[in-house]
Amino acid sequence: MPDLEPDTVSALEAPEFAPAQFVRWFRDVAPYVHAFRGKTFVVAFGGELVQAGALNTLVQDLSLLSSLGIRLVLVHGSRPQVNEQLRLKGFTQQFDRGLAPTDAAALECAKEAAGEIRLDIEAAFSQGLPNTPMSHAHIRVISGNFVTARPTGVLDGVDYKHTGQVRKIDIDALKFAIEKGSSVVLLSPLGFSPTGDAFNLAMEDLATSVAVALRAEKLIFLSSSQGVLNDDGTLDTELARVDADALLAGGELDEETHAFLQYASLAVKRGVARAHLLPFALDGSVLLEIFTHDGVGTMVVEDTLDDLRAATIDDVGAILSLIEPLEADGTLVPRPRSVIERDVENFTVLEHDGVIYGCAALHTFADEQMAEMACLIVHPEWQGSGEGEILLRHMESRARATGAKRLFVLTTRTSHWFIKRGFVQGGVTDLPREKQNNYNRSRNSMVFIKKL
Repeated sequence: MPDLEPDTVSALEAPEFAPAQFVRWFRDVAPYVHAFRGKTFVVAFGGELVQAGALNTLVQDLSLLSSLGIRLVLVHGSRPQVNEQLRLKGFTQQFDRGLAPTDAAALECAKEAAGEIRLDIEAAFSQGLPNTPMSHAHIRVISGNFVTARPTGVLDGVDYKHTGQVRKIDIDALKFAIEKGSSVVLLSPLGFSPTGDAFNLAMEDLATSVAVALRAEKLIFLSSSQGVLNDDGTLDTELARVDADALLAGGELDEETHAFLQYASLAVKRGVARAHLLPFALDGSVLLEIFTHDGVGTMVVEDTLDDLRAATIDDVGAILSLIEPLEADGTLVPRPRSVIERDVENFTVLEHDGVIYGCAALHTFADEQMAEMACLIVHPEWQGSGEGEILLRHMESRARATGAKRLFVLTTRTSHWFIKRGFVQGGVTDLPREKQNNYNRSRNSMVFIKKL
């Protein structure tokens, strides 16, 4: 067979192609596709992303999201481009993060920079190159005067001139564009007052205001930072809003992460379901964050951990009421009240308005650096809104805190749920020795293990 040019080699002939792996991945992402179809995402990025040459790949990924029925509003920034315009025209002013006055000359530079970036984005969405995600794509991009702005005014004796803030979002027009018109809406960091004056807006403030007004499912910030890091340098993939606010108050975050996290927390506080901080340097970070369980950035959620707490002896009755129906149908091994009372400190419960509607237990095996999650239960009336995910992630966090490197579960009926969340089937011999000795062979429970 003659040698083929690189661009004519089919995926099936590529040596790294694994059909079974591809099929498994495609099936795994299906629940996310179903969950997000028809939902609104606000995606925001600064001019740094454009400057880094990452615009085309981002647009290709956003085109894919649009084709899956996700409604998109894009908000771009232009700070480095404005600064370059100012420099080229001989002005000494440069914009950093934070509030700064915008004089008439700087406003003209902001208009020019925003216009150039808007045209670049529209051009990128107009691509139709074969063998790319844009092939056969017909995506309309709509820009317009959706944002009414007001002047920042004089603060502490400083006149901020043409620097403004969001006064109002034309929600009806935005919804018509993304829902009825099936278009991607593109917003530049400029707003206009009823008198026709233009104002320079902060991209982060504009994106947050739009996401809140639309009650968006997600607000996604793309930045040059990796996200929020733990003390050991690992990525903190999920933060409750109260924990995000505590980090902000601590003053130890770098300037960029602090700025984006501040707006992410504000958005969630004001009704946005999820806010994400993603690195634009990672190719496909938006897709990886949306369609994989753990994601690649930091996600801020409402203070769900307010409802998530350690169990006390007073919770034993409620835990038993959750467990008993599953014991009766054979899903769980029977546990007498005395066992629950003895192990209650291992349990975590989900509580809302005084009603306990979920629980899970963690048992550690320090010598083998493993932990077992047991009794993961959410009341049927509360299922379907991610409560099981909340419990799982919390138990993973607890397990890591004990030094465990692997988390395992024993199950007879819920194997698929765990497989979708990164667990891999193992065997009895993979369990800690103590657990092997106590393994109930008559139940023949399957073993699933996840690396932490």
